[in-house]
Amino acid sequence: MSGIRIRLKEKDAIIQSLKSGVTPKIGIQHIQVGRVNELKALYQDIERIADGGAGFRLIIGEYGSGKTFFLSVVRSIALEKKLVTVHADLSPDRRIHASGGQSRNLYSELMKNLSTRNKPDGNALLSVVERFVTEARKEAEVKGVDVPMVIHQKLATLSDLVGGYDFAKVIECYWTGHEQDNEVLKSNAIRWLRGEYTTKTDARNDLGVRTIISDASFYDALKLMSLFTRQAGYAGLLVSLDEMVNLYKLNNTQVRVSNYEQILRILNDCLQGTAEHIGFLLGGTPEFLFDPRKGLYSYEALQSRLAENNFAQRAGVIDYSAPALHLASLTPEELYILLKNLRHVFAGGEEDKYLVPDEALTAFLHHCSNTIGDAYFRTPRNTIKAFLDMLAVLEQNPAIHWSQLITTMDVKEDKPSDMDIDIAADADNCNVDDDGLADFRL
Repeated sequence: MSGIRIRLKEKDAIIQSLKSGVTPKIGIQHIQVGRVNELKALYQDIERIADGGAGFRLIIGEYGSGKTFFLSVVRSIALEKKLVTVHADLSPDRRIHASGGQSRNLYSELMKNLSTRNKPDGNALLSVVERFVTEARKEAEVKGVDVPMVIHQKLATLSDLVGGYDFAKVIECYWTGHEQDNEVLKSNAIRWLRGEYTTKTDARNDLGVRTIISDASFYDALKLMSLFTRQAGYAGLLVSLDEMVNLYKLNNTQVRVSNYEQILRILNDCLQGTAEHIGFLLGGTPEFLFDPRKGLYSYEALQSRLAENNFAQRAGVIDYSAPALHLASLTPEELYILLKNLRHVFAGGEEDKYLVPDEALTAFLHHCSNTIGDAYFRTPRNTIKAFLDMLAVLEQNPAIHWSQLITTMDVKEDKPSDMDIDIAADADNCNVDDDGLADFRL
């Protein structure tokens, strides 16, 4: 670790993010530890996607266990392998199946976060379209034909899929705007691709297409985007959806089951080889998967596909090829290395600026172990936050000795929110909860 200088921008992003309990968007390579087998399994998935296959993984871990961080690491690997990545958190107004605009909201959020190796921070949709148009122009010059003809040929495979014809037409509109210096037409094409049109009338007036990306076409639009990224010269598309527990928290049984049916459709497509050049990572908690009343296991078709490998269980080992990947806890040794990394980042990569010696790290971990038991490495978020808080106090008050702080420090176990999301029913569903009783509100 010594010798690696850390830029102030990266240092601040890492420290501020971790202190507020969220995953940093940059500099994660400075703090990544452990999870070697899980990353190896996901690396193979990424290679399969680039090779024309598909991937589907549920990343299961407790609150604060590092799911979101793990998903970020996998996305950065995918970007290095020339995949395009999209990611979003599910929330009450973002779901994978809906009829009130929530799925379109999720699609729009995914497109906003679309990233490539050159633009890892999102908003890369425009550059992907530009790259496609540039490639088409080069090909047209070599073949001595019109650019629209090349675009037509390159997007011919899309027209076999649902919504593919209009998708191709919107790309042609972008090219037309590009040629005519018509910024409005280009902007409208990007708006359509981002799923920002809410009425077909507007889309027909602006672009001459009869459909828009809506709740019903959420998954089909992602499949089209994966094939489009291939035509633009990338290796495929990785879709990362976090906070899947928001589906588990839905009170309305019919809405929840509809979302689980959509997960089943995606799972079947990916495992049967129907989908190409696309992968899905879904991050959720153990109850989201295992709960027999409201979790994925409450839906029989999913339970049979996601059931754990009995042979691996009996042998006391982990099957890393299973669709559901359970994040192993960090070992105390790995957490010790993580604290060393954090100390290094806090000092900006300069050893002579370390605020605490190695024995302080050991004493800190002993204190955590005595305070909250093994939760300090099963769900390390609060442990990390407490450590960074301690370093902040030491930096501002050099007269205080680290041993004084450790004995007074209060570390709490990470606890989830138990609140259910009580959404209004979708337009085509009556609002019935799990007990079959209508909701009563004052």
